[in-house]
Amino acid sequence: MTRIDFYVLASENPGEIQTFACRLAEKAFRSGLHVLIAVDNAEQAQELDDLLWTYREDSFLPHAQQNKDQQTAIEINSGEDPGQHHGLLINLSSDIPAWFSRFERLAEIVCQHPESLTRSRTRYSHFRDRGYPLQSHNITN
Repeated sequence: MTRIDFYVLASENPGEIQTFACRLAEKAFRSGLHVLIAVDNAEQAQELDDLLWTYREDSFLPHAQQNKDQQTAIEINSGEDPGQHHGLLINLSSDIPAWFSRFERLAEIVCQHPESLTRSRTRYSHFRDRGYPLQSHNITN
């Protein structure tokens, strides 16, 4: 069964969610996990692609937008079927992807912005009501 982790940021800035997603993807990559980051559309995928190149000067993360012909350690999904992925799914999309349960872990990132908090409470209830194992992590920096 998929383990669900909620990462609760202290910041109210929704932009911090993408930056934290990069940090989380880097940590997972360094631990040997394959990572899929779900976003809503191609524009968001391009923004995240750019951020993964620049979020830290001293870091290189092998990543690409999802492509059925090749796989990289970190892939960005903008609504396609995830294919062979099953490691870590970082969900930055507006909805819960229908195929999330094929992953070992799902990461939901929450900031203190009212919209983000409302969405995370709804998702938390959704997963809890279905019996998924839930973990919460308060991130202070």
